[in-house]
Amino acid sequence: MRDRNSPLTPGDAGSLAWQKMDGLLPCIVQDEATRQALMLGYMNREALEATLECGFVTFFSRSKGRLWQKGESSGNRLAVRAVLADCDDDALLVLAEPAGPTCHLGTASCFGTDTAPGIGWLEQLARIVAERGAADPQESYTARLLAAGPKRIAQKVGEEGVELALAGAAGDAAECASETADLIYHLSVLMAARGFGWQDVVAVLRERHAGGQ
Repeated sequence: MRDRNSPLTPGDAGSLAWQKMDGLLPCIVQDEATRQALMLGYMNREALEATLECGFVTFFSRSKGRLWQKGESSGNRLAVRAVLADCDDDALLVLAEPAGPTCHLGTASCFGTDTAPGIGWLEQLARIVAERGAADPQESYTARLLAAGPKRIAQKVGEEGVELALAGAAGDAAECASETADLIYHLSVLMAARGFGWQDVVAVLRERHAGGQ
């Protein structure tokens, strides 16, 4: 029997409720890192099996009448990280890593926004920092910081941490939020310089939580 607390595997396709919607299940694709909803498509059993086996999101195209791998013409594929079924086994959620814009209009999401929701924007900030690292240091503060190296970046993190501590001791909520934003930005630059990301930090926090800290 399938473990409902685990992502689907190729052998699990037959356990889903395909009969409820004439052999097609709706499938939402989310960016694994930002949790931004990227698109909605439909999968039949063959599309799900292809998705799980090849590692790229594959839908059944109702207009083409065939399997269709997202990005097969544009190159903007969606690399699968996990596929989950809902509690009724009649809807799917795919966590994926996008290789470029998902929407044919050139936006990150088919739902009309390039901005990740809520705390997911921190991962988007990390991507912005990485992109700006390739810019001309004379035109980009981020590029100048990265070019200066980890020691200088760490110094800035320390300075911003002190400013946040002072705001926390004597400032109001707006000042604390502003100083927190400064600290998180510089922390994001340090993370890029040292080669780790928010998902690595979350993994450590999850491990500590599981250990009862």
